[in-house]
Amino acid sequence: MITAIVFIKADVDRIPEVAQRIADIEAVSEVFSVTGKIDLIALVRVRAHDDLATVVPEGINKVPGVVSTETHVAFRTYSRHDMEAMFSLGMD
Repeated sequence: MITAIVFIKADVDRIPEVAQRIADIEAVSEVFSVTGKIDLIALVRVRAHDDLATVVPEGINKVPGVVSTETHVAFRTYSRHDMEAMFSLGMD
């Protein structure tokens, strides 16, 4: 499982609707509204790197109101939760 953290700048007047549209994308597990230089952070979980090429430029970037994105791919997950088990239910 590959996890990407996507920083999103959005049209300020459309943040709630942009966040919901992004959250509706299948590979997006969560979207956070945040303070600072960016408006939203999306967590994307896919099986292969090639899937990111679909989810980010063809999915997130095409949502009306998205101004720009910056994608960071996670190398490792450090957590008390077994994230792999949480996101692999029924995916054989």
